[in-house]
Amino acid sequence: MRALEEILSEVRGRIAAACERSSRSADDVEIIAVTKTHGAEVVKEAYDAGLSIVAENKVQEAMWKKESSVRGLAWHLIGHLQTNKVRHAVETFDFIHSVDSLRLLERISSVASQLGKDVHILLEVNVSGEKSKSGMTPEELPMIVERALSADRIWLEGLMTMAPFSENPEDSRPYFRRLRELRDEMEKRFSVKLPRLSMGMSGDYEVAVEEGATWLRLGTVLFGERPKLKTVRSVCESEDSFSGGLDSYSGEGPTYKIID
Repeated sequence: MRALEEILSEVRGRIAAACERSSRSADDVEIIAVTKTHGAEVVKEAYDAGLSIVAENKVQEAMWKKESSVRGLAWHLIGHLQTNKVRHAVETFDFIHSVDSLRLLERISSVASQLGKDVHILLEVNVSGEKSKSGMTPEELPMIVERALSADRIWLEGLMTMAPFSENPEDSRPYFRRLRELRDEMEKRFSVKLPRLSMGMSGDYEVAVEEGATWLRLGTVLFGERPKLKTVRSVCESEDSFSGGLDSYSGEGPTYKIID
């Protein structure tokens, strides 16, 4: 397998070329290493290669992996966040990308106030309208932006979206463009700066850069295909009883009863 440093050099070259095509500075685009389902050794590999941000989809996986890995990284949550896991998410992550409803926003604000901790967030917008995807509608966005700007302990820094899956990266362009337009509309409407746009993954990150992405969520292009999932029974029945749960595909972490 190719060394991560070599892969990163190629990816950064593609990012730089996309920035040049869109008259942007490559310094404005950061790579987020998506280490979900991989073991803690992959987090260290990312750190050793010079990446400073890692992301996980699941709170419980990040909890053990963060404790088992190197210090000095920023940890971002990019997956759907259930309200009963908010306390652990606030304690574990430096940034939450996937705030997808007013109810979740208010829960995060409440927990953050209890803990005395500021929380940096993005609002997730379901630009495509796919029912299978999380995210607020574009029509709901202004009301939730207004609430986020006044919520205790909340720092709203931008928007996040996922484009529908397609083999053709160009199919993602209208969704990324729409998110950027929504961000621009919110900045103008509320006279604020929302500098972060989290959009683009391994298959379409160059298009995302051309449309204004500042954070690229890259996993497969950096670390290869993920191992097969071991399905486990979660022990997280409530926020108070939370202790571990789903482990990584690698088989590391707090594994519980195997279902199949």
